[in-house]
Amino acid sequence: MNDDMRDKIATGKGFLAALDQSGGSTPKALAQYGVPESAYASDEEMFDLVHQMRTRIMTSPAFGGDRILGAILFEGTMDRQVEGMPTAQYLWETKQVVPFLKIDKGLADEADGVQLMKPIPGLDDLLERASANNVFGTKERSVVKRDDPTGIDDVVEQQFEVGRQVLAAGLVPILEPEVDIHSPDKAAAEKRLRDGIASHLDTLPDDQQIMLKLTIPSVDGFYSQLMEHPAVLRIVALSGGYSREEANERLSRNPGLIASFSRALIGELSADQSDEEFNAVLDTAIDSIYRASIT
Repeated sequence: MNDDMRDKIATGKGFLAALDQSGGSTPKALAQYGVPESAYASDEEMFDLVHQMRTRIMTSPAFGGDRILGAILFEGTMDRQVEGMPTAQYLWETKQVVPFLKIDKGLADEADGVQLMKPIPGLDDLLERASANNVFGTKERSVVKRDDPTGIDDVVEQQFEVGRQVLAAGLVPILEPEVDIHSPDKAAAEKRLRDGIASHLDTLPDDQQIMLKLTIPSVDGFYSQLMEHPAVLRIVALSGGYSREEANERLSRNPGLIASFSRALIGELSADQSDEEFNAVLDTAIDSIYRASIT
């Protein structure tokens, strides 16, 4: 475990860049970027194009460890290179940005008001490769759509089960039990989820810490008690479909909560922008998210 990376994540000022769109969400991300599905004929070509987009983001002068603490990568991004270096190595050695890896394989069908993670075959091998690539931690997403006690209990149990497997591999897991921002009982679901997480944190050994990636809460400061738990290294927030402006505004009302945005970070970038335009747009997005994260 890299102590410099841990210190940066624990105490640094800034946020996490979520650059981890996977097979299911990549076409939408590329289309938003101005690359239509007609531009590629296979998954491999699609992932090459999205890697070009991510490389453009990561190599931009606007993208660096002064405002960005870490970046969450898709497996295919970890396996590729940026400027002749493995991506995770480039991020840390060139940009001083801590690399994380998305490990889930997508969502199962909804049951009991939630979507659990699909099974993750070969997870131990993936964690071994991540460790060999000097990746610091991982991220795993499930979704809560309603305040259903059975479903939320299942989500928390599954998140911590996978998290323990990640900890055993020497990495720091980001547990991401997202609450859908459109849930009709969002605040109640967040309370049940928070209480479930708190009870599971007490089961972790004293020398182990996890991170949490949570929906910006309906009640300001709602996760303060979780932030103070010794088993929590940091809590980050997803944008969840809010516009960048609304996500930043909500985030700024939650001291200690920092961003881990995807769409809200890259939504205004376009393939046909000049490098000057691209870097300026990215700089504006990064600056606004950074400022919301340090309030």
